[in-house]
Amino acid sequence: MSIDTHAADAPRHSAGPPPLDPGERRKQARQVRRGRLDMKASPYLYVAPFFVLFAVFGFFPLLYTGWVSMRDWGLIKGDQGFVGLQNFQAVLTDANFWNAMYNTAGIFVVATVPQLLLALMLANWLNRKLRFRTALRMGILLPNITSVAAVGIVFGFIFADRYGLANWILQSLSLDPISWRGSRFASWTAIAFMVDWRWTGYNALIYLAAMQAIPRDLYESASLDGASPTRQFWQLTVPLIQPTILFTVIISTIGGMQLFTEPLMFNYGAAGSGSGLENFQTIAMYIYYTTFEGNFKYGLGSAMSWLLFLLIIGFALINFLMVRRSLKGSK
Repeated sequence: MSIDTHAADAPRHSAGPPPLDPGERRKQARQVRRGRLDMKASPYLYVAPFFVLFAVFGFFPLLYTGWVSMRDWGLIKGDQGFVGLQNFQAVLTDANFWNAMYNTAGIFVVATVPQLLLALMLANWLNRKLRFRTALRMGILLPNITSVAAVGIVFGFIFADRYGLANWILQSLSLDPISWRGSRFASWTAIAFMVDWRWTGYNALIYLAAMQAIPRDLYESASLDGASPTRQFWQLTVPLIQPTILFTVIISTIGGMQLFTEPLMFNYGAAGSGSGLENFQTIAMYIYYTTFEGNFKYGLGSAMSWLLFLLIIGFALINFLMVRRSLKGSK
């Protein structure tokens, strides 16, 4: 048997790729630069549509309203020139403005506090093993997709002073009927029913999503330690969904301070006139009346809008701090 020694003595070549020609190297360099640009620019492009829409429909109207608020501008007489802070001074000395603010804050408290508590309880119930659980979870969102005008009409009949369902129930229980628009607290309660009927299910679904993210073994450990379901809810569930509760409080604060459609429908569609309107006219209704129905004072309405914007920020911050402190104390 003979061995071919020439094959062993032949020079060995490297195993790497063959060298590229200059055109191919430029092509690869362009691809690398394009990839780096994609990695840097893509995140900004993905979020850019939101900021473009916010700038057009949110930030620009905010600045424009601020500019109009410092001018004597009416929708009929037009722009009469710069007046500085006179519109703000007129608003702050307007008794109707403060009455509307008082109504807004009152309806917000009467509607929002029970709404969020009820949503929390409802979410806790839906988080358990139930029959038809999916149907129930979908069903609580139905009021939210109902037309607010239809809600206003139906609740207007329910809380009608004459022949209303609510007064019929009271009279069936041998109680005196209530003049729902003649009393401040009665009108707040009626409007709060409308608001809560629409938004409780929505907030309950938000809480439910947060509760489902809590690991189940925490509840199993708590059960082994002897914690009752009520104690598990207040000492385990509520602290763990604290960021979600803060989120709903802030969103509810913003929505509550801008309450417009429900009280408007409760007053049969009129923003500036009606029996007992002073008992439940909100600040959003008063702004609409001042700007589009009363004396068409565009500048004055803009000043009110800016003051409402600042008050919403203040209320949201106060609510945020109070709820965060309360939840930290419950841990």
